[in-house]
Amino acid sequence: MEEERKDLVYKAKLAEHAERYDEMVNYMKALGQLNYDLVVEERNLLSVAYKNVIGARRASWRIINSIEQKEENIGGTSDKLDVIKVYRLRVEKELYDISDDILLLLDNHLLKNATSAESRVFYLKMKGDYHRYVAEFSVGEKRKDSAENSLIAYKFATDIASTELPSTHPIRLGLAL
Repeated sequence: MEEERKDLVYKAKLAEHAERYDEMVNYMKALGQLNYDLVVEERNLLSVAYKNVIGARRASWRIINSIEQKEENIGGTSDKLDVIKVYRLRVEKELYDISDDILLLLDNHLLKNATSAESRVFYLKMKGDYHRYVAEFSVGEKRKDSAENSLIAYKFATDIASTELPSTHPIRLGLAL
């Protein structure tokens, strides 16, 4: 297992250097599914991979959403609005899929195997972040549930950080931001 672990980390780093973040996510997901507590470098690689994959889609969604609103405001044709809506929904599906992927990995593997307060806080912050991302583009109950789940994860992370990590710990400071 140690050899597989090193191999996945190497491949993830290679994918990062090549800016192939979708592949980096696949390697880090496989690493997370090995069911052990990731070390700092591995946690950071996991975060970088998913952050880059979701970040690009979040930026796309904001641009498409802005274009859709402008078209609606100027009374754009229904043909244009239909094309924009289909495109926005496709990006939203990608956002949901990526978020669901990391949230399942966090709940089913990473949080269950986290042995240190630092790991638990890191993963709970990630959980809060990805629920927050879902809330950004969701509507209705889905938005409400995602916002609530985000708040719960952040609260758990804050509770652990405030009792088990020093006030100057980088993860605790990152959570406070």
